[in-house]
Amino acid sequence: MHIELKRGSSTKLYMQIALTLADRIRSGLIEPGTRLPSVRKMTANLGVSLVTVTKAYAELEAIQLIRCSQGKGCYVAGIEPSTQINRTGQEDLAHRISNSDSGGSLNWQMTLVDYLPRAQLWRHFDASPQVRYELHMSAIQPELLPTRDIIDSAYHLSSDHAERMAAYGSFQGDWELRQTFATHFASRGLQVTPERMLITSGAQQGIDLVARTFIGPGDVVYMEAPTYTGAIDVFTSRGAKIITVPMDNEGMRIDLLTRLCDTYPPKLIYTIPTYHNPTGITMSARRRAQLLNIAQSYHCLILEDDPFADLYFRDPPPTSIKSMDSAGHVVYIKSFSKVLSPGCRVACAIADGSVLTRLVAAKSTADLGSPLLTQKALQAYIHNQYDTYVYQLREELYSRLCAASDVLEQHATRDMQWRLPEGGLNLWLEFQGNMDIHELHRQSLAAGVSFLPGSACYVAESDTSSLRICFTVTSSEALKQGLRILCTVIDKVSSQQAGATADRLPLI
Repeated sequence: MHIELKRGSSTKLYMQIALTLADRIRSGLIEPGTRLPSVRKMTANLGVSLVTVTKAYAELEAIQLIRCSQGKGCYVAGIEPSTQINRTGQEDLAHRISNSDSGGSLNWQMTLVDYLPRAQLWRHFDASPQVRYELHMSAIQPELLPTRDIIDSAYHLSSDHAERMAAYGSFQGDWELRQTFATHFASRGLQVTPERMLITSGAQQGIDLVARTFIGPGDVVYMEAPTYTGAIDVFTSRGAKIITVPMDNEGMRIDLLTRLCDTYPPKLIYTIPTYHNPTGITMSARRRAQLLNIAQSYHCLILEDDPFADLYFRDPPPTSIKSMDSAGHVVYIKSFSKVLSPGCRVACAIADGSVLTRLVAAKSTADLGSPLLTQKALQAYIHNQYDTYVYQLREELYSRLCAASDVLEQHATRDMQWRLPEGGLNLWLEFQGNMDIHELHRQSLAAGVSFLPGSACYVAESDTSSLRICFTVTSSEALKQGLRILCTVIDKVSSQQAGATADRLPLI
């Protein structure tokens, strides 16, 4: 496997190896039961000493991610290396038969070099089969989405205008859809022409296109802490030097960012200023202007990710950073997937000058353009029905937030803290004491409730005492029941931790 070692870094080499392997294990890229390369093999691959690799493996064993046995090697913890168990809890016979047919174990695949340092988004996307209350996914309950209307639109387009499906669409995206988006953005304070837009297959592709086009190994990328898991995965995969900036009630701490930039000039600043994922915080208009000034001073890009701005509960949020940008420092990505149809995967990226040209070129090499049918189907709906639909949706989502708030007020433990967002889909819960989130996650899944561990939203902080729940992904009754169960599990795990602490002998 490929491990990028920074020999001039203040982080010791063995810790760099341990952290990279830990990310891969927690992401599921290295499965439980997999035998890691031997110390000698890893030493030869990385060009380091035996002591360095030995210390790295010892660190992983100390945090119980691997188990090492003299003469047998080191295996990823979770299940015994001789027995692979699938998600339903039964032996994966197909996997074992495949091994037998190929003449042996699949462990040889660990010798194949890959360049995926982490993939937390993939690992936390699907819940286990035993989960009844799926609160981990940042999404809207399918019954609230206009799925039937979009399907009907797609059907009429494909049957009445078959010729449209017989040709490639524009790399930049359907012209009519971009015109509709221009009208949509103008009503929200962002004046933009169709020529400045690029249609992408969801916001995730937009983030990836920006990263693949402008970020290389060692380039400095600033992000909020915590932030969107998928963005961390993308920029980590590019070998970026990611520096995280804490947040307060107004968003990213610009005072801290300014000091950091003096030492580490940025290539790109990634931000979710409106109903931030995962915290729900909205960046103030003042800080948005300050952030743009920093980009202008350092001649860097801001990647403004905006999936939730239309989902406000009372007053509209401040206008986008892009609306203040006159020199092309901001790439603005607006997703319509979550709000309308996750299966259609449609988002819009807005950029200027050669930045846009290069993004279009990157898009053309990625997939030759997004599917035309889904673009056409969404264009008709957004043009005719979107504003009425999203107005009603906001009211329903706000009622779900109120329901979640009522349950937490009644059942939350005293060490739990949260703030109600002004919009969006997520609630961020923090614990004042040291909560073992990994154990809480395990017991919560066993009780049938999923959540997103806060560690997935940080670059390198695996033991943060926080978690994210989505209050819009399920029905109101299921949400309330799931939260009640979660609070019960939290109370149980807290009591177990308190008991374990009390049983320890005093240090002398």
